[in-house]
Formats: sequence, C-alpha cells, structure tokens
Amino acid sequence: MDTDTGTDTGGAADTGTDTGGAADTGTGTGASPGRRAGQPYLLLLTTMALWGVAFSSSKAVVADVPHTVGAFLRFGGGALALLVALRFLGRGGPPVPVRGAWPAMAAGVLGVFAYNGCFFWGLSLAPALDAGILIPVLSPVLTSAFLLVTGEERPSAGRVLGLGLGLVGAVIFFLGAGGSAAGGGERLWGDALFLLSAVCWAAYTLAGPRAMAGIAPLRATTYAMCAGAALLGVLAAPDLPATAWSELSVSTWLNLAYLAVGAAAVANLLYYRGVRRVGPATASLMMFTVPVINTLCATLVLGESFGRLQGVGAGVLLAGALLAATRGGRAAGPGRRAVRGVSRAPA
Repeated sequence: MDTDTGTDTGGAADTGTDTGGAADTGTGTGASPGRRAGQPYLLLLTTMALWGVAFSSSKAVVADVPHTVGAFLRFGGGALALLVALRFLGRGGPPVPVRGAWPAMAAGVLGVFAYNGCFFWGLSLAPALDAGILIPVLSPVLTSAFLLVTGEERPSAGRVLGLGLGLVGAVIFFLGAGGSAAGGGERLWGDALFLLSAVCWAAYTLAGPRAMAGIAPLRATTYAMCAGAALLGVLAAPDLPATAWSELSVSTWLNLAYLAVGAAAVANLLYYRGVRRVGPATASLMMFTVPVINTLCATLVLGESFGRLQGVGAGVLLAGALLAATRGGRAAGPGRRAVRGVSRAPA
C-alpha cells in the first residue's frame, strides 16, 4: 500500500516539491527530447510492475508469518526506507510544524493501517489473484461512484455505464468465489476483506489530498506511513513473540525486503516523478496493468487460479472500470474542480 492518491484535486499530492533536485526536472543535457518524453511512462510502468508483483510477494510472506506481523514488517520497513529517502531527497522544502503533520498522520491511519490490516488478513484467507483483481480495479470504481453520488461530478453516459458494469462484474466475481472449489467460504471471506480494503483506499483517495494539503508529497507520504506502521505494530504485538523467526527462509526475508524497499519506498519515488510530468489522470490509467502483472505472478509463481465464473466477473469488472476511468464526468459547478483522475493501484 502506498499513500499517494493520484487524484487531480489540486492539493499537495501533485506538487512534487519534495522529491529531490535535478533528477526530477527532465532537463538533463544528454537526453534527447523523445527520450525525455518517454521517460515518465517508463517510470510509471516500472511502478505498476513493482505494485503488481507485490500482491504475490505479500501472499508468500503471510504463508510463513501471521498476517499482522507481515503487514507490520512490510510497512515498518517501508517507513524506515522513506525516512532515509526524506533525509537525502527531501531538501529544499519549508519545515513542517508538528501541528501541520497531524492531518497527514491521520490519513495514514486510513490509507496504511486500515487498508493493510484488511488486505493482509484477506491474504491469509484468499489467493493473491483475487486481491490483485478486486482492490486496484474496485478502488477507482468506488471513488468515481462517490463523486457522482455527492454531486462532485455530473454523470456522463460512459461513466455511468462503466460503473454499472463494474458493479455487475464485482457481483459475478463474488458469486464465483462463493462457489469456488478452491477455498469456498474462506475464500469468499477473504474477498470480502479485499472489498473492505478497496473501500478504505477509495476513502483515502477522497480525503487524502485535503489532509495533506500544504505538505510536499514525499514528506506527507513518510508521515502517513510512519503513523500507519506504528498502529500496525500495535496490532502485531501479540503475534511477534510467537513468530518462529529462526525458521524463516531466505526467500521470506527477501520478499519482505522487496515489499518494504521496492513496492513501498522506490515505487512511491518513481510514481512521483512520473505523475509530475504526465498528470494524475494519465498516470492513473496505467493502473490497469497491475491486474495483468499480478495474474501472471499469481498463476506462474504461486500456482493460483480462479474458476470460469470468477474469470467472467473479473473481465466485466475490468472493462467497466476502464470505461469509467476514460469517460470522466464534468465538474459539478463553477469554481469547483472534479477529481478527474482515479486512485492509483494500491499494493
């Protein structure tokens, strides 16, 4: 899970003022214009690959440690990595008083603690394959639905049709999970937790920019992740003594290192650089590569699969979400700016 919303709300999430110096400007003297134009898309595609692999990597971790411990180790490590990044890349921004950091830390309770508590719990019950379909695809569907219901956007025919298809696809997917021979009722409960994770992320997508307004993105993300990781540590405390640390394999530790450094810290930094150049709406469309990458990892590495009905539901859900994302609604009124982007793929 990572805490940049990728929404076009005009808040601090898109300012990119705290992510380093010349490395972000795209003005290197040795690069051709064509190469500079393609660089942000390469950064974003790399980010999506890191997030797509993270679902299967997290599933491998919860096979060896309690889900609470897995969530804490991932985001505790991610918080440490971001603190290091902030130390070396967070220069040039104005100091943030403690009082100004509280909203970002509160956002971390929703975007890191609540989201990942449900996500890792769900992974202990259901395949990573389901998580990689439901969470990154349902999150923008729920965000868009909220904006239409609350009048933040006026509905367009394409978006309403897309949201309707997304709802139908989700229902079909859950019906398929309930009747699946691989997991049955336990898998259905896991998918319900993934749905709750998507709700948490959609809520964070809507509330995060306001909570982090006035704070540069890297700094805000670091504050949010530190707060969420601290609460995940409290949740994991009862399970820490019972974990067989000496029996953990090298692959488990490598997965944890990847999740903390690659899927959290590095992915955030790459995403910031990419979204600054192409905008959040364009960047958010690339999130639809995450289910594809996750499906490849889950089937080839973990040997997971879902039945025909779940496959149909996943296809309908993905088609609906893509239609809703590319057929944005209009702003609700003068002086108000709708959220044109959709939440990026959480992992």
